[in-house]
Amino acid sequence: MLVEFLSEEQEKRYGCYAGEPSPEQLAKYFYLDNVDFKLINSRRGNHNRLGLALQLCRVRFLGTFLTDLTDVPTVAIEFLAKQLGINDITCLSRYGSSETRWEHTTLIKQRYFYQDFHAQPCHWKLVRWLYQRSSLGTESQSLLFDLTTARLVERKILLPGVSVLARLVASVRERAANRLWNILSKLPSKQQIVALEKLLLTQVACYFWAYAWHRRVGRLFIIKSPPSRKNGGEYAKRNNYRLYYHRRLVESHWS
Repeated sequence: MLVEFLSEEQEKRYGCYAGEPSPEQLAKYFYLDNVDFKLINSRRGNHNRLGLALQLCRVRFLGTFLTDLTDVPTVAIEFLAKQLGINDITCLSRYGSSETRWEHTTLIKQRYFYQDFHAQPCHWKLVRWLYQRSSLGTESQSLLFDLTTARLVERKILLPGVSVLARLVASVRERAANRLWNILSKLPSKQQIVALEKLLLTQVACYFWAYAWHRRVGRLFIIKSPPSRKNGGEYAKRNNYRLYYHRRLVESHWS
């Protein structure tokens, strides 16, 4: 099972800020409503109020809680501080060294109903969605990883480690592919199976029309090989050769 399909950029931006949030993202994820204000204003000290607001908005936006204050873009801090009426954002340094932030993560999970990645039935529903998407869709593993990340954030499920999610995507994708190949392998009749297997048998073939050379190849290799020279005559000869094998296969075994 291949799990090394993520690019370096995907790994770096997973669960982290990839630059400053846009004005649209600030308005969607960092705007505090009355419920948010009620919870935040019950905390003592500006550093706790601002820190709790950052925790809440980060998990909404990225699906992870705050671990490093230096990772937060200044524009996000200033946007929240303005809503809370906090003029000095340097007070946030006190929040980074306190243990209160761990209490805030538990508080947010309870008040806003965030679920851990392996909590049931959320995890089972995610695997089922992944399996259906892998079976019916044509997305690559890399794109499927991004779609899964977005779904977790949308469904209020905390993101796991990047390798955990990558292994899940790869394993479900592999299982869906094996099921598809198993279904397809049962479709051909016995005659069709024999005809397809003959395409893999090697034979001495001369398929360079400009000058003769021989090589032991299978018929499937001959049929799928592109023209060796980019001219009209070469294309016509190769296409006629393909058509000849195709007609023999269809007329003898598939009609």
